[in-house]
Formats: sequence, C-alpha cells, structure tokens
Amino acid sequence: MSTHMTTPAMDFTLTRDAFGHLSLTDAAGERHDHVQVVRAFPIAAPDEGISVLSAEGHELAWITHLNQTDPATRQLLNETLAARDFMPVLKRLKAVSSFATPSTWDVDTDRGPTRFVLRGEENIRRLPDEMLMIADEHGIQYLIRHLPALDAHSRKLLDRFL
Repeated sequence: MSTHMTTPAMDFTLTRDAFGHLSLTDAAGERHDHVQVVRAFPIAAPDEGISVLSAEGHELAWITHLNQTDPATRQLLNETLAARDFMPVLKRLKAVSSFATPSTWDVDTDRGPTRFVLRGEENIRRLPDEMLMIADEHGIQYLIRHLPALDAHSRKLLDRFL
C-alpha cells in the first residue's frame, strides 16, 4: 500500500510504502527510494528549511517553509520529522543523584517522567534565547525552552552544573 502525496508548489512527489519508507519522485520522473527528511534548524525554526536527502545523503529537494506544501504532504513531513527529531522538553528537575558527574537526573518532560545519566557538564549546551540542550549518556537530547521559566527548585539543581 502506498500513500501518494503531491506538492503543488514543489516539483516532486513524496510517497510512503507499507514499510514506512519514503520515496521521492522528481520532476523528471526519477524515483529515489529511502529518502530522509531533515530540518536545517530544528529548534530555532522547525517549519523552515526542510531538506529531502537521498539514501546516500545528497540533497534532492529543499522546502523553504512547510506552508509551501499541501496539507497531506505537510502531514507526511511532520510525521516523519517528529519520529526523527525525538527531543523531549524538560519541564522540571525533581532530583539529582550527585552534583559531581556522572549523575542520575530524575525529571519531568513533556512526554512524562524519566531518569537519565548526565556524563559531564560539557553535555549541557547553552542556546540562544535562554534555552539549554542537555544530552544524556545515550545521546538523547532534552530541551529546556526557557531557563528562567523553570521552577525555583529546578533552577537551583541546574545551577550547580552551569
């Protein structure tokens, strides 16, 4: 079974096969299987700068903004990007096992409570607009959208690592 999505403002067609793989058919009718969809700026501008890459990593198509696509293609792209860009938003720090690293953090995220290990302070990156990115020992990245918006207890725990 194939889901056929045509993008009127674009010169390509995206399809998803029964196994969930994406294919792109370009304006010349050439089909590219197992394409990947990636955001250029996943945090700062998630709806802008979307690249469709071949299985070999070559850019096949560039989407300046998701609103340039029809609703069905936009939904297909959003579903694909959501699966690729798994980035829980950290809402609250409940506890930290130690103020030395590695340490185990108990946190609440937008996807529920979880626990992860922070290997070192270098795994906490400051981003523009008072955002933070924290990478756990498995490479999962947790986003703090606005540091001042965290509750006082969370900020106190986090300040020990910044």
